[in-house]
Amino acid sequence: MSAPGTGRAEEAATTRRLEINGATLAVDDSALSDPAAGAKPAIITLHGAPGMGSRRNDWEVYAAFTDRFRVVSYDQRGSGSSSDTPPYTHEQFAADTDAVRRTLGLGDKVVIAGGSYGGYLAQEYALRYPEHVSAVVLRDTAAHSGHKGEAMRVALESPYPMDQGELERLFEGRTTSDDDFRALIAMIMPLYTTTYDPDRDASQVAAMQIHHATHNYAFAHNQQGFDLRARLGELRVPVLITVGRHDWITPLAASEELHALIPRSELVIFENSGHGPQNEEREAWRAAVRRFLDRVVPA
Repeated sequence: MSAPGTGRAEEAATTRRLEINGATLAVDDSALSDPAAGAKPAIITLHGAPGMGSRRNDWEVYAAFTDRFRVVSYDQRGSGSSSDTPPYTHEQFAADTDAVRRTLGLGDKVVIAGGSYGGYLAQEYALRYPEHVSAVVLRDTAAHSGHKGEAMRVALESPYPMDQGELERLFEGRTTSDDDFRALIAMIMPLYTTTYDPDRDASQVAAMQIHHATHNYAFAHNQQGFDLRARLGELRVPVLITVGRHDWITPLAASEELHALIPRSELVIFENSGHGPQNEEREAWRAAVRRFLDRVVPA
């Protein structure tokens, strides 16, 4: 589950729909509004929270980099405005990302940027298609799915009303409908940020495009065997790892572990953020990402 700030993306001049591997994906592409974008290196962003997240937050955040990059943000199958077309496996998600790269003519190598569950998928893509990755930007993610117990503890010890049985249903992928999933999301929303704002949280939950079946598959199946620790040493490209110190669901220790396992990685910790430093400390987060990209991706 990803940071607040995801939700409904407006159909705009930058939006297109692509037929990818049998699914219809909603895609924002800066090349649609920038004639010079085709000559720029590309960033593909991968949102978190299958069935809850969307491209919207990534598109807002990475718009700051369109001066140097062609930015492509898309809703994964079963999320946002894209079609509910299974399978929702990591293998399929990675194949879709590579098909987006090829279909849009983004070049042989792209920057892959993923936050939260999208960070899982960014690591998967970089390991499955290493020849097509120039750099990786990770945010508030992990090398494996073994942090649920700690997240549960933090949630239950928080000052917010939490129901242990309902949390277990959510983490185990046992939601029963879109409305049920939305209600469970509303319960956990205060955990994502360092400042409590119930009106903000309610507005964000109401705006989400919910696909409970996608969430259920990701948490009941994909996460069961997700563990990349033995393979992360294979990554040979530069990797930036960013994390909020107060992240409840992928804790600081998860990012520190990533940093220890990935040879060419660097870690930046945002002291006043939870699971979403790209929102809570947006300008500082963007500055850190820009310094990294300016150094590792040629103009």
